[in-house]
Amino acid sequence: MKKIVIYNHGKESTPWSEKSLAFAEVAKRYGYDFESPDYRLQSDPEERIRQLLAMDLSAYGECILIGSSMGGYVATVASETIKPHGLFLLAPAFYLPGYPRTDFHPPAARTLVIHGWQDDIVLPGNSWMFCQKHSIRLNMVNADHRLLSELPYLTEEFERFLRTLP
Repeated sequence: MKKIVIYNHGKESTPWSEKSLAFAEVAKRYGYDFESPDYRLQSDPEERIRQLLAMDLSAYGECILIGSSMGGYVATVASETIKPHGLFLLAPAFYLPGYPRTDFHPPAARTLVIHGWQDDIVLPGNSWMFCQKHSIRLNMVNADHRLLSELPYLTEEFERFLRTLP
């Protein structure tokens, strides 16, 4: 059975950033293909969702979605259709102006949210509200919105996440 991890980058990020490359390395060690769609020409989160849903995933028996910031919103909304085995969210852009969805139904058997205490772009309380509503684990770290200062921790958590998937 083929497996894939899809990394969804943030509004002002790139598909092959330091974070996505680090996650790709972990995913490949665990036998996953890795994709990172390029959303740079699309600032509308709903258009990004359509782009993700247009990917042909029929060859894959298992899918993991990673989402960072706007990519976290995109991955979560798309997960309702894709039904991934896991949802790994980094400072997801929930409950922000310009993002039409405020009611989410993440179907992933396993979901984890990591957010930085110093995030002044997406306030930590937004992740807290989402996690509380859905009984999802929230890990808070001493970092800003980009979470780069915690990259080794993020990749360790992602590795643990993959190892413990049902």
